[in-house]
Amino acid sequence: MYLTTDAESLRVYEALASEVRLRIIDLLSEREMHIKELAASLYLSSAIVSTHVAKLQRAGIVSSQMKRMDGGTYKYCSLSANFLQIKLAGSRSISRKVVEVSVPVGQYTDLRAAPTCGIATTEKLIGYYDDPRYFLDPERADAGILWFAKGYVEYKVPNYLFMDQKVQEIEISMEIGSEAPHVNEKWPSDITFTLNGAELGKWTSPGDFGVMRGRLTPSWWNPDVNQYGLLKVLRINSGGTYIDGQRISAVTLNDVSWQQDQWSFRLTAEDSTRRRGGLTLFGRGFGNYEQDIVFRVYYE
Repeated sequence: MYLTTDAESLRVYEALASEVRLRIIDLLSEREMHIKELAASLYLSSAIVSTHVAKLQRAGIVSSQMKRMDGGTYKYCSLSANFLQIKLAGSRSISRKVVEVSVPVGQYTDLRAAPTCGIATTEKLIGYYDDPRYFLDPERADAGILWFAKGYVEYKVPNYLFMDQKVQEIEISMEIGSEAPHVNEKWPSDITFTLNGAELGKWTSPGDFGVMRGRLTPSWWNPDVNQYGLLKVLRINSGGTYIDGQRISAVTLNDVSWQQDQWSFRLTAEDSTRRRGGLTLFGRGFGNYEQDIVFRVYYE
């Protein structure tokens, strides 16, 4: 979730300004819970907890759904956002020129996938589980999710800058996670990012998330497979390469040949004995974030 200093973001700051609501967020980060469970954990009445949850819902931090369980109907709550990113305006507001390209997760130009694997649109699974041949099916262009236990996926991205324009920073954001048989919240995977042949660095995904249902995940989607990922923001500038603000390598813009007419971006789930591995990519209609792979190029 992206926040600024405008009035629209104020409801989020207000929702976080409560020890009880922060505790609710901590509890929901572990698993989906209904109101009575939250109330028992917090030693508060269900009515008070419902009021706090409603404020978190209005801020877009928590989502809920009614479920039948043991002969009763309960309001189950889950987190809608896994991180918050705040942009402060500062004393001087500087407008940055930017070109944005959104690439659907199914519009890859190269891929190698090993089971467990699969690909699906928001309406149906493409082919069958664990059959890599279906990654070449023409319907893949409409895919909203893909996953594999080992391999890579590569995308071609047009460079729309003119000869007299210079890149200041490249930003790539995506919802991503590991790939485990069924789901496993503790299933670390080393994922490598490569741009134009230059290895940008690695990020370790903590798991394949599925205890809670994805906020956008279609109702027909099987509950015991990948539900949502983490929104990760990769940035390359003159100082190096960063993920969510943390430097992961010394690779700079000068190392990625950004002057080319088209760029290639590859994500690799390595075959590692130290990590369990795998990669899941979520696009529009799946997971918790309504976006595909978004490339933003800031220039002067």
